[in-house]
Amino acid sequence: MDSILTYYFEWLNRYFLDQGMNPDIAMAVSTGINLIGVGILVLLVDFITRKMIVGSFNIFSDRTKTRFDNYLVKSNFPRFVAHIIPLLILWIVEPYLFHGYPFISKLAIMVLKVYAVILGVLIFRSVLRSIKNYLQTNDRFKDKPLESYVQVLMIFAWGVGVFFIVNTITGYSIISLTTLGAVSAALLLIFRDTILGFVASIQVSVNDIVRIGDWITFSKYGADGFVSEINLATVRVQNFDNTYTTIPTYSLISDSFQNWRGMQESDGRRIKRSIFIKQSSVKFLTEEELEKLSSIQRIKNYIDHRQKDINDHNQRIEADKSAEINGRNQTNLGVFRKYLSAYIHENPAINKEMFMMVRYLQPTDKGIPVEIYCFSKDKKWENYEHIQADILDHVLASVRYFDLEVMELPTGTDFSS
Repeated sequence: MDSILTYYFEWLNRYFLDQGMNPDIAMAVSTGINLIGVGILVLLVDFITRKMIVGSFNIFSDRTKTRFDNYLVKSNFPRFVAHIIPLLILWIVEPYLFHGYPFISKLAIMVLKVYAVILGVLIFRSVLRSIKNYLQTNDRFKDKPLESYVQVLMIFAWGVGVFFIVNTITGYSIISLTTLGAVSAALLLIFRDTILGFVASIQVSVNDIVRIGDWITFSKYGADGFVSEINLATVRVQNFDNTYTTIPTYSLISDSFQNWRGMQESDGRRIKRSIFIKQSSVKFLTEEELEKLSSIQRIKNYIDHRQKDINDHNQRIEADKSAEINGRNQTNLGVFRKYLSAYIHENPAINKEMFMMVRYLQPTDKGIPVEIYCFSKDKKWENYEHIQADILDHVLASVRYFDLEVMELPTGTDFSS
């Protein structure tokens, strides 16, 4: 091969000399013709090899069961590999192409080395992306921050590539301790956020703090939605209004946020709602009022059983019932609380295996808070809100049956009445 190339280039140069050209002009003309010819040849070979290699990969990926080769095709791995053959052709031809022009030859070798380094990094990147995309199809890895690790490896690869490119262009040694120290200091300064993000990504993954698909609430950054991407520098959250919020990755370990994964993986979603009862509407119940409330099926047995115990107790202590406050008595608020407890126990949308209760909270200037605490079976946000709304609708509509009033600030109609 060497003898053929040598013979061809010498023959072309002699041909122009035989035509009476100046030796320098003859060499320049022959070099220009050779350069054009090699350029056309390289482009033709690049086109043919690219079509052959990419086509072969497509056929091979269609016939195999594994999906990894499909991701190799999508990441342009075959296309980058196809560029290696034209590069080898240029590498072989270059010593003959610029024979007699040492400066241009040196420059051409430098460009080819730089191109080889860049091509190697691009091939490495396509392999990494293929591995990442393939692993994300696996249930074990689909919620892991693989993008962060890919970005770290790519930073390392580009760093090594830049070192080799600088060495190729300047000829300066890249293994000098002084050089490495200076470069390390510069990298720490320039890639401070990247390094913090890398450390945070490892901690997030190892400690299982956040996964892709988790619902998080991060008030500091206005994020409230599902994590769609975790990479080296940022975490991308798709909010419920379909906007996106980006959060620095290291903020996940330096700041406080709320992850709703525990609720999503549990057997129910908590319902915790209160209504404020006007304190002046609370009273002892007379026998007539108790008889009227006994018509409510959910609490009929409770009222009868409870009142029997109260009457027995009052007879035993000989309570003077000419004043209602003497002895033991039932109140409309207490009966109302029992009614709400029976209501949520009978509600088919409530998970009976989880904690349920109706309780009073600390009285305030706005009334007595009566709180319902339970868990819905359906955790889907829309259905959860419907269940919660139905319960609150029923509670507000039931208050008047117990001669209670819901406390609220006075309005214009209140003052006019």
